[in-house]
Amino acid sequence: RLHEEGLIYRGSYMVNWSPNLQTAVSDLEVEYADEKGTLYFFKYPVRGGGGDVEYLPVATSRPETILGDTAVAVNPEDGRFKHLIGHKAVVPFVDREVPIIGDEGVDMEFGTGALKVTPAHDMNDYNLGKKHGLNFVKIMNKDGTLNEASGKYAGLDRFEARERIWQDMSDSGMAIRTEEYETRVPKSQRGGEVIEPML
Repeated sequence: RLHEEGLIYRGSYMVNWSPNLQTAVSDLEVEYADEKGTLYFFKYPVRGGGGDVEYLPVATSRPETILGDTAVAVNPEDGRFKHLIGHKAVVPFVDREVPIIGDEGVDMEFGTGALKVTPAHDMNDYNLGKKHGLNFVKIMNKDGTLNEASGKYAGLDRFEARERIWQDMSDSGMAIRTEEYETRVPKSQRGGEVIEPML
């Protein structure tokens, strides 16, 4: 009856997933630890229509999630990148074309000012994906390994995949640099492991 009255609905939503416990963890059970993290700067290929631009420089703290990207976002006020809005980028290693979109929420000062968008594995990206009608590509199994949507990285643990992808980017000339930064890492209060945002 509640469904018929529009008071409840069934749908997908982002949860805090604990791969070791194999369960969702409530926001109240997530503790944040201030830690030194790494930003990985890399070249995101631009396909056609970008003029002389062959790539967008992008930074991420989780290279393994690149495989689930469904857009690259730039701020429409950013003179460096706004001319690329409406063009296409190509997701590294899976060769999926994704749109380059404009969104005023992109912080021009953080990282490179260009944001990879992974709606199925990041809460902010989830909201951006809903706003812009993007696809949601899940690249992770419930045990924290990558699934078949991850191509040759399928079966690898998320942290092993991070290292392997960065090594492959370095080997192929796509890596730009790494940089240490202070970050807040979400951890399960119950198990102490790093939480995986998951659709």
